[in-house]
Amino acid sequence: MAKLYFNYSTMNAGKSTVLLQAAHNYVENGMSPYLLTADLDHRAGRGQIASRIGIAQAADTFAPGDDLFARIAGRQAEGRLDCVFVDEAQFLQPAQVWQLARVVDDLRLPVLAYGLRVDFRGELFPGSATLLALADEMREVRTICHCGRKATMVIRQGADGQPLHEGDQIQVGGNETYVSLCRRHWRAAMGDCAPDAP
Repeated sequence: MAKLYFNYSTMNAGKSTVLLQAAHNYVENGMSPYLLTADLDHRAGRGQIASRIGIAQAADTFAPGDDLFARIAGRQAEGRLDCVFVDEAQFLQPAQVWQLARVVDDLRLPVLAYGLRVDFRGELFPGSATLLALADEMREVRTICHCGRKATMVIRQGADGQPLHEGDQIQVGGNETYVSLCRRHWRAAMGDCAPDAP
């Protein structure tokens, strides 16, 4: 039975690595996955899903306004299609998440979406909020804070290394821009509590 899966985490948890491994498993078993990633993230090159550990795979891209149901239905009409993988799912528009739900329900294809849950301000991305509402199954991909606790938040730092408190929700970046923290250390970085508070 096809399902809509949302695999979420904070930065640098290995979401893309997990996605690429799962897609490889489909190929290894003679199946045909379809990979999508956000058009606005070109850090690894346009149309590339890349992991920090050095593996990568070509993918089609999506942009705001794209009809993902029509795109996937068209791809299915061209030949065998067994599964859809979506990287950078936080950049999906709510309507696009509904389109992915239709892919599951009407085309009977499993859709595995991977993305961030919250931004640097601790607020849900619209795409992630809709995935949390619609997903049949959710899985957390875990990483740790510098203190060893589970990281659930992320800060954006400026050129001076100091945490930023304001700015656009979307700014593409990696380790030079974002740091994953537990909620307590995120609160401390945002000036909400002392770092040594119990």
